Amino acid sequence: MSTFRGLEMSRQALSTQQSALYTTGHNISNANTPGFSRQRVNMQAMNGYPTPGMNSPHMPGQSGTGVEIGSVQRIRNQFLDTQFRSENASVGYWSQRTAALSRMENLLNEPSESGLSASINDFWQSLQELGANPTNNGARAVVLERGKALGDTFNHLASSMETIRSDLQKETENTIDRANAMIDQLGALNDQIKKLETHGYNANDLYDKRDLILDDLSEIVNIEVTYNTGHIPSNQQGEGVATVKVLAENGDTATLVNGLTGEMKKIDQPQYTEIDGVKAIESIHVGGVDIKASKGALQSYVHASGYVEGGEVKGDYPEVLAKLDKLAYAIVTSFNEVHETGDGTKVPFFEELEEEKGTASKMAVALDDYSDIIVSSNGNTGSGDIARELSNLFTSANDKLDDVSVNGYLESIIGELGVDAQHALTMLDSTSTLQHQVNNQRQSISAVSLDEEMTNMIKFQHAYNAAARGMTAMDELIDTIINRMGLVGR
Repeated sequence: MSTFRGLEMSRQALSTQQSALYTTGHNISNANTPGFSRQRVNMQAMNGYPTPGMNSPHMPGQSGTGVEIGSVQRIRNQFLDTQFRSENASVGYWSQRTAALSRMENLLNEPSESGLSASINDFWQSLQELGANPTNNGARAVVLERGKALGDTFNHLASSMETIRSDLQKETENTIDRANAMIDQLGALNDQIKKLETHGYNANDLYDKRDLILDDLSEIVNIEVTYNTGHIPSNQQGEGVATVKVLAENGDTATLVNGLTGEMKKIDQPQYTEIDGVKAIESIHVGGVDIKASKGALQSYVHASGYVEGGEVKGDYPEVLAKLDKLAYAIVTSFNEVHETGDGTKVPFFEELEEEKGTASKMAVALDDYSDIIVSSNGNTGSGDIARELSNLFTSANDKLDDVSVNGYLESIIGELGVDAQHALTMLDSTSTLQHQVNNQRQSISAVSLDEEMTNMIKFQHAYNAAARGMTAMDELIDTIINRMGLVGR
């Protein structure tokens, strides 16, 4: 070992401790950066002297030659990442489902003084008043106006639900566009990472960017991520390129990003089918695989806006709208049947409709004047038996509503919606709790602790100072040898 090896050893130590300080500063700088994972310098002893060989010096053992940087490692746990993304897909589904059902609850606005039940109750009370006072023109006028108000309420609910359905379908398309943009970003990051790793570098900050995008994508669809490290030199470390697959609930899978080939497949926009005038989602394909049933926010939009299954349209909004149509159709047809029996005039109270579908959006009063309202069956204006029979329609069993009264059927709609909304909220709380637990475990490993980084900074600073002091000692030693030895006898 040369005399100057001591200087080189100190220089190597200075460089290594300085790199450790730089990495500590990088961690502190990104303490609040979303998705950032703390990094650490893995130091290792350099090869000892002498190395084994025929011409190696004969000396007992080896002498240490100093320290060097083995790698700059990103602290991350892929198992916890997989757990988090699985829970994130569930949170994405239940959060959007809760939001969709909440919008429906706000629209129906029950119980309240301005919802559908209030309109039905006001109409029923006006009919009772008319039955008690059949000759009162004021009571007739109130019945006519409240009948119109009931029709307007049904019309408003139907049109508002169709508007929300349309918004949800557009949000489905926008969500697919966002997912496709993420797929492009993942493909580009794979290319950058592969180029760096091939030349022996660790792409730690690019890994963080990729994981952040994968976390966001996992909220939209349920994904599976695998890594390939075949391009990394054998003496180097790295995570490799990522292959991302989307998982459907029926077990089908589709590859979004192929890390080995660099191939990417985009999610196609929804294919719609119209059944009985209702436009619903038939399928959402990726490379021929239908991912409509992949857990995540995308599936929630599909379930809310409506989808085709078994030749029928299912989903939250289509099903509730169909129930409102059934309720409106039962009121219209039953009301007209009774109203037309009075006086033998065959005058309908509501405009007659040929089919149940769309009744809620078309319901309207057919009469122009309150004097046309039939209140008795025999023409005796003082009887009021028809008006009383009309009022009884709202409280008696109706065969068009499966032998349930109008009020009872409406209560069942509101009750089922409340149960579904409460279930969605409960599931959101449960999945969010699990997600937070896994994320806390991730953060305990990957997040930057300022206390720990400050401790490391002091540790590396002292090591740097000690290495500098060693270099000073070696400088003094060499100065003695070169400048002071051999002066005797001059």
